[in-house]
Amino acid sequence: MSDGVAVLRALHLRRPPGEPLILPGPWDAASARALAEAGFEALATPSAGVAAALGHADGETPADEMFAAVARITRAVDVPVTADIEDGYGLAPKELVERLLAAGAVGCNIEDSTGGALKDPREHAGYLAEFCAAAAGRIFLNARVDTFVHGDGDPGRAVERAALYLAAGAECVYPIMAPVAVLPLLRSGIEGPLNALALLTPDGPSPAALGELGATRITFGPQLQRRATAAAAELAAGLR
Repeated sequence: MSDGVAVLRALHLRRPPGEPLILPGPWDAASARALAEAGFEALATPSAGVAAALGHADGETPADEMFAAVARITRAVDVPVTADIEDGYGLAPKELVERLLAAGAVGCNIEDSTGGALKDPREHAGYLAEFCAAAAGRIFLNARVDTFVHGDGDPGRAVERAALYLAAGAECVYPIMAPVAVLPLLRSGIEGPLNALALLTPDGPSPAALGELGATRITFGPQLQRRATAAAAELAAGLR
């Protein structure tokens, strides 16, 4: 869809507290169709879920396979799709932009860690600035902040990294695995839209509750794919 990035961008703007943008994560064309038909306005592919569907461990999907999977998903639906492309697969910013556009994605996540270690935030911000310049508004960048998974979990450092990435041109930041209790602090220190990960557990806060705490948008990582796989295993057990 030619105006997909404009639609995705607009979905992030002026959202009232308690009404965050909810982006479920398809892992293949069939799941993407199911989610779009359920009425979701946009989708966000999870790299771990796609990896599992392709038979790879998380973080070990070859770039060509990931982009091919994203392309199958975008062809299957008429809603905007933003893609988790891990740390960019070592591609130069211009090539990364070209691969995303060729796959039909209008947004992406880029991690600020590689191999389990945080990247230098200023160097990474420079990479993001080159990416945004090459994208020229055609891709909505969600910059992942990995201080809560590969750093010391200091909210202040997360805010500092987020500020650098927003200044570089990112339109949303994603402090993945940030504790729920620190979301208000992150919200107060981060100028742009804030992505929060919702955990699909009985005692986990709802997307609306995360929105009340400051989240602009909600994603779920590979949890939908894992639940679908568990349901298939349960069904298979009943067939024996």
